[in-house]
Amino acid sequence: MFDKNIVSEDYLNEKFLNEKIKKQYKNNLPFSNIVLENFFNEKFLNNVLNDFPDLSKIDISEKYQNKDEVKFANNNYKDFPASIQELINFMNSQKFLNFLQELTSINERLIPDNDLNGGGLHEIKSGGFLKVHTDFNKHPTSNLDRRINILIYLNKNWKESYGGDLQLWDRNMQKCEKSIFPNFNKMVIFSTTDFSNHGHPDPIVCPDYISRKSIALYYFSDGRPIDEINPENIKNKTYFKNRLGHANESSYTKNNFKNSIRRLKIYKFLKSIEKKYLRRKK
Repeated sequence: MFDKNIVSEDYLNEKFLNEKIKKQYKNNLPFSNIVLENFFNEKFLNNVLNDFPDLSKIDISEKYQNKDEVKFANNNYKDFPASIQELINFMNSQKFLNFLQELTSINERLIPDNDLNGGGLHEIKSGGFLKVHTDFNKHPTSNLDRRINILIYLNKNWKESYGGDLQLWDRNMQKCEKSIFPNFNKMVIFSTTDFSNHGHPDPIVCPDYISRKSIALYYFSDGRPIDEINPENIKNKTYFKNRLGHANESSYTKNNFKNSIRRLKIYKFLKSIEKKYLRRKK
């Protein structure tokens, strides 16, 4: 099924992808998700970790430093080390897409994002965080629907005291249903809808010489079930949320007036022109 030089032996046998694991994915709370431990060949992923650059020292890295997120990101695939390119090529290959399609039972054909919009390499140093949020739900240029997030963690000897657990929150932001420790060779797969609240909102506390490293990949489809759509989310953006008991911790706002403008036909028409002609030229 997979290349043994990339994927660990436990996942080479097709029998591991059975009805039980597919039901697990579908039924796990608070939204469809699964955690796969030691999915990758250890030698292969060690090379990826060893080649992972310090994003703070790369000029073209995105530096986020605001109320909602303090982190570094880089999606410039052509400049990635060969080992990281090989990992991303595998994750976007038809073999892996077939696996993902079967695991998630999504009816619409899954499509990778070779431009890594919002994805690629993520690094968070001591004091960094990412508030709980739902992701942008449309591809910024193709208008495809965002369906799946995959996070691959690369943190060896990560201690619980450092924090940085990925939190999955219920639809109404009342309860953290699942907390995922971001240790080395752990892959998290979850469905992205307008209700899949996730993040690691508390600042991490780790030594300055290490950082929380991950690789993120997103998958899209042409169309999605209507029950995954929040009609109040008019703008295609990341919506940050406040946790229960943490009022005003994010930039959350309802923007009722702006949303009323976004519902106008002329506004939708102009945005479609922008996506089709202007954004593609950037």
